[in-house]
Amino acid sequence: MNRRSFFKTTASVGAALSCKDLFAEEKKGQIEFFGVLVDTTRCIGCRSCEIACAEEHDLFVPDVQNDSAYDQVRNTSDKQWTVVNKFDTEKGEVFVKRQCMHCWQPACTSACLTNAMYKTKNGPVIWREDKCMGCRFCMVSCPFEIPKFEYHEWNPKIQKCNMCWDRLKKGQKPACVSACPTDALMFGMKRELMEIARHRVYNHPDKYVHNIYGEHEVGGTGWLYLSAVPFEQIGFRTDLGTTPYPEYTRDFLYAVPVILFAVPAFLLGLHLLSERDNDKNNSEGWNNE
Repeated sequence: MNRRSFFKTTASVGAALSCKDLFAEEKKGQIEFFGVLVDTTRCIGCRSCEIACAEEHDLFVPDVQNDSAYDQVRNTSDKQWTVVNKFDTEKGEVFVKRQCMHCWQPACTSACLTNAMYKTKNGPVIWREDKCMGCRFCMVSCPFEIPKFEYHEWNPKIQKCNMCWDRLKKGQKPACVSACPTDALMFGMKRELMEIARHRVYNHPDKYVHNIYGEHEVGGTGWLYLSAVPFEQIGFRTDLGTTPYPEYTRDFLYAVPVILFAVPAFLLGLHLLSERDNDKNNSEGWNNE
């Protein structure tokens, strides 16, 4: 291998590993995702969604009449995929349902080393037990702190809302949506839900803040929210920005294959060149003798 061949080979490896066009194919033929629109002005805090979710997925069924759940703000847990919290705001009490947001470009799936956390073609983000190795990177990467680990189980799992994926495959709505008595939850395609949300805001400008939470946050989410008060008053993070979280780590992750393949190739080339020079020097020295 001469110097020209070596550098030509190294350049070819680098070009083959270039990541600039890796997402070009993903942008073609995209399909619409499922989503849910939550109108917090319609929620009465009955927690029927909590019960329906628990019964559907064989989770802990709360005693909504006696558990004093509204005494504090709750997060989801390994035993409750969705919870409803009460907030005292400038416009009175507001009840807000919380669950996985099903991001369009989820940080949890990007962080998952085994593709156990998976973004389905229809939108819901699901966890696949047979692929999980228990690293829990999905937990630390989620900006909404949703995936939960069963620390006290002999066979622990990652628990989170999957938007009732099994029901969706049967043509049914998510259990929480079907159980809501006030139509505070609406299931459909995000494009259609966005049109409905904008229609409500524009036709009732005094009833809603002029923002749809989930439209742009972290690149957009499957769950969209309408509110009568600023979202920070009802427990939402408003500091997340509009960039999908995987974008922050993409350059680093794409550099990894370059490091793993291009650098060893470069070192191998240097080694071969060094051996060739040594052989040449030894040959010249022998002839001189």
